[in-house]
Amino acid sequence: MYPNCVNVEGTDLQADITLGNLASALTIHTEEAALIAELQAGSEEAFSWLITRFHQPIYSLLARTVRDPSDAADLTQDVFIKIFRGIGSFHGESSLRTWIYRIALHEGLNQRRWWRRHKQQGVTIEMETVDCESGEPARLKEMLVDPGESPYEMATHTEARERVEAALREVPEPFRTTLILRDIEGFVYEEVAEMLETNLGTVKSRLVRGRACLRQLLLADNAHRATVASAALALHREEAQ
Repeated sequence: MYPNCVNVEGTDLQADITLGNLASALTIHTEEAALIAELQAGSEEAFSWLITRFHQPIYSLLARTVRDPSDAADLTQDVFIKIFRGIGSFHGESSLRTWIYRIALHEGLNQRRWWRRHKQQGVTIEMETVDCESGEPARLKEMLVDPGESPYEMATHTEARERVEAALREVPEPFRTTLILRDIEGFVYEEVAEMLETNLGTVKSRLVRGRACLRQLLLADNAHRATVASAALALHREEAQ
């Protein structure tokens, strides 16, 4: 009945939503910048918060991507050591979350490369100390302690979950990592591409093929799983040539 008024109200509403999203994004950016500043200043509280926030997601990521899940706890600790040592050189080229996950993926990749030859030597931190904002030395090991249970210890291991996890482990790389980052961790395509240092088209292609492979593995019986995984890997190799 009053089309002009409706259009104006719709435009105003869209503008309000846009401004609201912008304000939200600016708030998040400001909060992250403040957190980074505290971390770079050696704040124990900020680093403890960082561990509490990211310990379980990083542990879950590594447990799903490395060849031996029992190595995930040590690798998770290594990741936070690298975060602590590298935060001073972080200049915000990406989000803090993306940077942390990229470090974790790099650690997982190194572990897979050398898994068949030897166990990766862990970083010795028993006696290593760091200077905190209070000026007092503190053991890095004590700062990295996570008193809570691991995600796998807290999770209810239903038969369905076990089947999915087992099938996911048989999805060949790089499809598995792409699946984990997009479908399990919930990163958007652009973030996945940035972490994997590839383009959006490759990410989307790997995701389609990874989902198809996982679906076939879940539908196939144990005798045929190896065949499905081998076929997916062979397809990837052909495309890479």
